[in-house]
Amino acid sequence: MEIYETQSEIAKRKNWLLSLIVIVLVTFGTLILLQGIALAFIPALYNISLEDLMGLMTGNYDVPNGRNAMFFVQGIGSGIGFWVAAWIVTRFIEKADLHWEIQRSRFNVKNLGIALAITLGAMFFNGLLVYWNAQLVLPESMAGIESWMKEMETQLMELTKFLTDFQSIPELLTGILVIGVFAGIGEEMFFRGVVQPKMKHYTNSAHWGIWLTAIIFSAIHIQFYGFLPRVFLGALFGYMYLYSGSLLYPILAHIFNNTLTVIVIYMSNQGMIDFDLESTDAVSYPAAILGLLVLMVGFFYFKKINQPKDAELDQGI
Repeated sequence: MEIYETQSEIAKRKNWLLSLIVIVLVTFGTLILLQGIALAFIPALYNISLEDLMGLMTGNYDVPNGRNAMFFVQGIGSGIGFWVAAWIVTRFIEKADLHWEIQRSRFNVKNLGIALAITLGAMFFNGLLVYWNAQLVLPESMAGIESWMKEMETQLMELTKFLTDFQSIPELLTGILVIGVFAGIGEEMFFRGVVQPKMKHYTNSAHWGIWLTAIIFSAIHIQFYGFLPRVFLGALFGYMYLYSGSLLYPILAHIFNNTLTVIVIYMSNQGMIDFDLESTDAVSYPAAILGLLVLMVGFFYFKKINQPKDAELDQGI
């Protein structure tokens, strides 16, 4: 029941390849441009020399104000970048209408509570998927690829640890803003708002549209040992949009998921709880099963009570 209504020639099914190529080019161009603009402001905003900036971007995280600078680049170049890319594609290229007045009318606080409960259950169940994904072992013939994947994973984990080493409330609030709010809005606007209805249209299947989008969503993060859990979350947000017809639910669920993770990491940094961001050696099966039950019951109820009465407007592309 996603809404993406357009009469643009490029959006027609016969032009699916051209349409996707344009979206990819616009998206990467937007992300690169905004990251470049953000980087240009770093020396003046954070008093970082060009030499230190280059070191920071290549893994030298001992630069003063480096964390705030990286958050600035990530927030502008990624979170806001996906949002801007979605806006450019819908407004200027495909001249699409997401009918926000209808999407807002489908939103209410009670259903949001159910969506957040579903997300919380999914987070517990996702611990099992993280564990399974971490056990991935490729055949001997792909040893080179596996080595490269592990090296990439190590680099990304070092960056994640650096960004999430929150030691104060202002740093925590910055993390929530960038990792929670900006990423939640930007990624949902782009992947669920633009890519998912297009995949649904091209495959003539809502389910294929959701899962293909979830795979793309996970792949773009380039974290191979977190691929399966992120596909699962992407599909979760996709079904929220499909069943409710409102992007507000997956946006707020995504923000909730990321923000809660940031808060847990902060509490761990402060010694309030025992949580290891790098640990994938163990899993709580009772927690995973409980999470799965909450997820299944919640989704059954969410789907039942969120069938829009104006479904005739959901024409796809």
